Amino acid sequence: MGRRASDEAAAGTRLTLRLPRWFGAELTAITTPLATPEERMDVALRLAERNVAEGTGGPFGACVFERDGGRLVAAAVNIVLPSRCSVAHAEVLAIMLAQRALGTHDLAAPGLPAHELVTTAQPCCQCFGALWWSGIGRVIIGASGDDVTSLTGSMEGPLPGGWAARLAQRAPLPPVEVVHGCRRERARALLEDYVERGGVVYNPGFADAAGRASS
Repeated sequence: MGRRASDEAAAGTRLTLRLPRWFGAELTAITTPLATPEERMDVALRLAERNVAEGTGGPFGACVFERDGGRLVAAAVNIVLPSRCSVAHAEVLAIMLAQRALGTHDLAAPGLPAHELVTTAQPCCQCFGALWWSGIGRVIIGASGDDVTSLTGSMEGPLPGGWAARLAQRAPLPPVEVVHGCRRERARALLEDYVERGGVVYNPGFADAAGRASS
């Protein structure tokens, strides 16, 4: 097998997702531990705001923190469009990076501190599933699902009815606490800014009223 054929074959067996070039410098500027949900949300919002300003992805950011100690474990922003990958949502990437950093698929594994996901907007149906299986014990949310839909036109998918209650009462699995509306106005302003800048709203197989193809 020639080198080109070998490279093409290998491309079908690996996947690389990269956060924007500026992201590493932003992380080094974050001082932890952060005591309050508001302080932690400010980190996720700052990352998402820069993502929009730099034109490197969608208006969403997420962080995984140690729930009680406030140490930042991992963070991410939405990179669906630049990565050409529909699963590259901020919440999914933050969970993946936290699991990689801790060397486990289960963020509630014995011996680990409790972890929380801080996200600038309510998880979509995909991120709900990732959250369910992650071992996260609490999720802090900025903008609501209705905010995302009404301000951007994004279709967030069919969340199960009473999804927050299902997380809080998911016996025999450990419950997941859900906290709504943290820094909601700032999170809403971020969504509005993305739209005003002409950001693409990507709904699968759908072109919006302006004729922009969504991914």
